[in-house]
Amino acid sequence: MKILVVGATGSIGSLVVEKGISEGHKVRALVRSESKARQLPSDAEAVIGDLTRPETLSAAVDGVDAIVFTHGSDGGGKAASESVDYGGVRNILAALGSRSVRIALMTAIGVTNRTGAHNRSTEAHDWKRRSERLVRASGMPYTIVRPGWFDYNAPGERKLVLLQGDKRQSGTPSDGAVSREQLAEVLLRSLSSDQAIRKTFELVSTRGPAQDDFSELFAALTPDPEDALDPVAGTANMPLNMEPERVRQDLDAVKARYSGKVSRTKRDMQ
Repeated sequence: MKILVVGATGSIGSLVVEKGISEGHKVRALVRSESKARQLPSDAEAVIGDLTRPETLSAAVDGVDAIVFTHGSDGGGKAASESVDYGGVRNILAALGSRSVRIALMTAIGVTNRTGAHNRSTEAHDWKRRSERLVRASGMPYTIVRPGWFDYNAPGERKLVLLQGDKRQSGTPSDGAVSREQLAEVLLRSLSSDQAIRKTFELVSTRGPAQDDFSELFAALTPDPEDALDPVAGTANMPLNMEPERVRQDLDAVKARYSGKVSRTKRDMQ
């Protein structure tokens, strides 16, 4: 596949780039500058663009088969949570238009916890969750991964556990941890597994060896309901009618592009 990695020079994205190349994929990395591009492996294709400026993203999405979102606002506060965590997904989807690609989106464990100190100060959970909704509304084949705390797992804790329902919400490593390396591998593997389509899950690890069969892990999960904004067993604490008007307009725009894509597909089949 030709894979676009968003957040390609971050701690997760850089691993996705390396693993993608090693497995024979053509990897395109979205970066903000030439200096960032120089951080990439020589086999990666660098495309310069700004997630917050949709007019700069056309070249990044041109001709790709899949997109892995690993970007983050890195403690930039409420404005950055909206413009980067959420706005980056919205702008990439807009640049795609009616084209369909495979998507792997990384958000966070505990993302449905709206009352914790982290979300109250940054709104990061709320905006990541809204980005999930955009991906579901797009009608594209997707996998949404909500990882636990990065690299807080002990050396012998390599057995992956995929959870659903987002029940672990202490806001501490006791919610679960996973290595960055394994998270990158799960994101990449999800792109080529039919068993991972329309699945949303929390990813942690426990004591034991790493598994080899990722499709078996994905197959054990319940898919999200079709045409639903929220995942299976989701927490109903973000009613759509209470969402900001701009967010509802973004959802309408994504759904309109999907409706047009479906209409053309049906016409082509006749």
